[in-house]
Amino acid sequence: MAVPTREEVEKALDEARPVLNKHGGNVRLLGVNQQGVVLVALTGACSGCKFASATLHDVIEKTLKEKLPGIARVEAVM
Repeated sequence: MAVPTREEVEKALDEARPVLNKHGGNVRLLGVNQQGVVLVALTGACSGCKFASATLHDVIEKTLKEKLPGIARVEAVM
């Protein structure tokens, strides 16, 4: 399975952003490595939120994996 490009990941993140924006948050793509690991930074209300881990996995990672099968996992970087 091919690792998605940065542009493909950004496009998929655009589909997750409305959920984050609704609560005053957002996500910034930091990079995608050759193993399919996506590095992101949660911003706005999502940064430091007690539900950030759930948002990362239940919204962001789920969306990316559905749209881009080459994604192994998503990690938040502070």
